[in-house]
Amino acid sequence: MVVWFACADWLYAVRWQLRSLRRGAPPEDPRQPADGASTVVVVPGVYESWRFLQPLTDALRAGGHAVHVVTGLGFNSGEIPAMALAVRRYVEEQGLGPVDLVGHSKGGLIGKQLLVHHDDDGRFDRLVAVNTPFSGSALARYLPLRAVRVFVPGGPLLAELAAAQAVDARITSVYSAVDPNIPGSSELPGATNVRIDAVGHFRVLSDRRVQAAVLEALRGPRRATPAPARRRPAGRPTPP
Repeated sequence: MVVWFACADWLYAVRWQLRSLRRGAPPEDPRQPADGASTVVVVPGVYESWRFLQPLTDALRAGGHAVHVVTGLGFNSGEIPAMALAVRRYVEEQGLGPVDLVGHSKGGLIGKQLLVHHDDDGRFDRLVAVNTPFSGSALARYLPLRAVRVFVPGGPLLAELAAAQAVDARITSVYSAVDPNIPGSSELPGATNVRIDAVGHFRVLSDRRVQAAVLEALRGPRRATPAPARRRPAGRPTPP
């Protein structure tokens, strides 16, 4: 049964990857969030474009959130520190803050990188991570792809993020009971962990139970002091 679900999971991923090849900009979302909702920046996983997260993005918008996608990430094959900087620059250029982060898989690691290294001014409030390999994935050892090797358990970046426990209380980790890509689970000590009785790594983005868990995590209390939202003037360089 698990094998069937794993195959269905990869077929789902292939279908959305093919949709991701279509050209076009993401729909603009200029509205303000509804009462009780927030401004959300969504961050896809490795080799995923902004289109891949569309089922979850649609659920967030239906829940009243103002959703932003960072098209500059492309298919998110770059190194995690560089991808985090791209998200930070986007947030500054758009004059956003504070924002919530919702990341899938690698996107959750990028989100924690932002909380740890790029939140001195309080631009980022909290992170909801879906099926994120906080402790890595044993399967990464067998894939000769640089963008995937970073997920090998015990690697330097994962160890650094694991040691940064001060931000874990601001993270909610939502994960499948069985994730073929992350056999060791996505549980993060110190975070709010929400286990969904589902099988898969990709299909859960369309699972209403996962979407409901993400929306519920975003209903929690915000930090008391928001960051000022100021749009960076056009042409002005963004500091590293």
